[in-house]
Parts: sequence; structure tokens; C-alpha cells
Amino acid sequence: MIKVAIAEDHQSLVDGINLLLKYEDDVTIIGTANDGEALLELALKNSPDVILMDIKMPKVDGITATKRICSHYENTKVIAFTMFDQADAVKQMIKAGAKGYLLKNSPLEEVLTAIRTVHAGGTFFDRSIDASFFNTESTLETKKSLLSKSEREILKLIGQGKTTSEIATARFTAVSTVEKHRKNMIRKLGLSGKGELLRYALEKKYDF
Repeated sequence: MIKVAIAEDHQSLVDGINLLLKYEDDVTIIGTANDGEALLELALKNSPDVILMDIKMPKVDGITATKRICSHYENTKVIAFTMFDQADAVKQMIKAGAKGYLLKNSPLEEVLTAIRTVHAGGTFFDRSIDASFFNTESTLETKKSLLSKSEREILKLIGQGKTTSEIATARFTAVSTVEKHRKNMIRKLGLSGKGELLRYALEKKYDF
């Protein structure tokens, strides 16, 4: 079960997320906070797995709260959840340790995807955010390190245009195993499907 905490003072938005997660078997909201100080207390008492973090908060702002949480609670992942799409805000949150960045006008289903992706060890950024804000060499290396050796090998074959069946044959494994690896890579890399995974494999010039 993924334990989620929300740092947000707009109750209607909190209610919407609550409604979204209500029927999910793997995600539960363990608490909400209206300011950064209350959030830090919540994190100390309840050890959330993922925090949806507003940037502009009273008492302790979201950037400062993210720094403190990421430095003290290594198992807690932070997703910025804000109306600010400026480059400076994105860079500061990433530098503070955030693993995701969502705008508040994002579809609620995308919030759920971000929570699952970040909890699994991946990163997730709103599609409207300019990739150049966070697409640094260090971030790319971090993404690469999220993949297992088998996943990197399969990604290389995907980049060569191999089908799932061809990859299974080349690796002497079941088609279902290759499909499982595909799904894991899509989740870890914060992608939306097989098409994006193929583009990722073609565009990224890693030494797999």
C-alpha cells in the first residue's frame, strides 16, 4: 500500500484527490496539511511513501520542506504539486530532491500515475514542463540507473526495432517476461506507453 500525504490548503482539490484514490487498492491518503510546518510533523509521525507538495505554503514553504524531508526520510518521495510552471521553481524543487513535478490543472488520473511511478523509483514530470529544465546529464544517468541489466538489454533491442516476440526469441525467454519488463520500464521512466518507450529507446544514446 502506497501511503500518500498531501500538502495543500485548497480543500476542493484535496477532496478531488481523495475521491480519485478512494477505490484504488494500492494507494491510500494518510493525512493532509495546510502548511509546511504541519506537513513536517505529519511526515515525522506517519512516514508517508509519497508527498504531494505545494510550493507556496505558510510557515515553511514547499522547497524548504522538500529539502528537509528528502534529507531526513530517504524512503519518502516528493512530487511538487503547484500552479507554478516557471523554470526557477522547477529547478529549485528538483534540486531540493523532488522526484516529480505536476501542475494543479493536470488530470487527476495523471496524479495517480505520478504517485505510482515515483513510488516505484521513477520520475514523473508534467507534460507541459519544458524537459530542458531537468534533462541534465545527471538526471539522465539517474534514469539509466533505475533500469536493471535485463531492462537495459531489452531497451537496446527495442531501439533496434525488434518486436516483443523477436526479443523473447533472442533472449531465450517468454513473451510474457518481455512484456513485464516493458511495463516496468514504462513505469520507472515515467512514460505513458509502448510508443513513448520506443521513442525513448531511439532518442537516448546510452551505452546500454
